[in-house]
Amino acid sequence: MSSDYHPNPAINGTNVLGTELASCCFDPITGYYRNGFCHTGNHDVGQHTVCVKMTSEFLNFSSSRGNDLITPLPEYNFPGLKPGDYWCICALRWVEALDFDVAPPIKLTACHESLLTLVDMETLKRFAL
Repeated sequence: MSSDYHPNPAINGTNVLGTELASCCFDPITGYYRNGFCHTGNHDVGQHTVCVKMTSEFLNFSSSRGNDLITPLPEYNFPGLKPGDYWCICALRWVEALDFDVAPPIKLTACHESLLTLVDMETLKRFAL
């Protein structure tokens, strides 16, 4: 685990609602740190801070943009995703999907507060599960 991550919620665990960051998913295990949470830190250049519920539209869009989330990669312990799976995705990919009208729904309680630097709360609430 990277030295910039700290498991204490007071340090790295507030969600976009200002409360303790909830888990995104443990099956499959998600998060930049593969701990089930959309924690972030200095080494997480992609800001994997958005907990989404996968849709086929988003999975296909992501693949078309060079990020295949469907195909399993056992060497990276990545099972491949299908519609209905929850996963922490890059904030900028979600914003890009928003621009193309294919943004998947999000679990607000599991989205890291840093997402608010890119997307306003009103927009996030429109996509909340």
